Amino acid sequence: MEKLGKQTIKFNTPPTILDCASIVGPKEAQGPLAKYFDQTLDDEFWGEKTWEKAESKIIKETVNTVISKSGVPASEIDCMFAGDLLNQCISSSFGLRELSIPFFGVFGACSTFVESMILGSIAIEGFANNVLCATSSHFCSAEKQFRFPLELGNQRPPTSQWTVTGSGAAILTKNGQGPFITHVTPGKIVDMGIKDANNMGAAMAPAFRGHFSYPFFRHGKKPKLL
Repeated sequence: MEKLGKQTIKFNTPPTILDCASIVGPKEAQGPLAKYFDQTLDDEFWGEKTWEKAESKIIKETVNTVISKSGVPASEIDCMFAGDLLNQCISSSFGLRELSIPFFGVFGACSTFVESMILGSIAIEGFANNVLCATSSHFCSAEKQFRFPLELGNQRPPTSQWTVTGSGAAILTKNGQGPFITHVTPGKIVDMGIKDANNMGAAMAPAFRGHFSYPFFRHGKKPKLL
């Protein structure tokens, strides 16, 4: 592992993304990517009494799905990096506690999953053979956390964005056939001075200029890096 320039990290032994999984809510199931999700839900509660418990269940089942798909038992996963949008990462910590895998809680808002993969890749280059990366969010719990509880009936502007209801997970491994994570670029904090809590697009605009964490992938045979 070596540093290139001011921010980019190059992996001498690029980790493989062994497998991935995702579960999403009913709104996401109506979009053009529906066929790519492992499971879509009919309602936001998924049989639970609160949205927070539903989110915890979503990340739990997503992680169980990726473990099953990968063929790597939980006992052989060295650590996991996971997070969500709630205080103290309660969805992740409660949903994944039964796995008994060393846990690193990550909070990066919309960059949480990529941040988890960056930290997981660094762990693979160091001490780990298999690393689990995961994140979740829930529109209803996120509204309560960052804007107004839905129970208040506050009016949302027509242009406001929606936080996804869903979870994604991936397993990184030291030895595999790819795709590989060859380089990562941890981002800098950029405050654009956006005051509108509903306009997430403007707040995240710097991501398109490379300020946020970003991984570089390569398919096929493992690249020969000098």
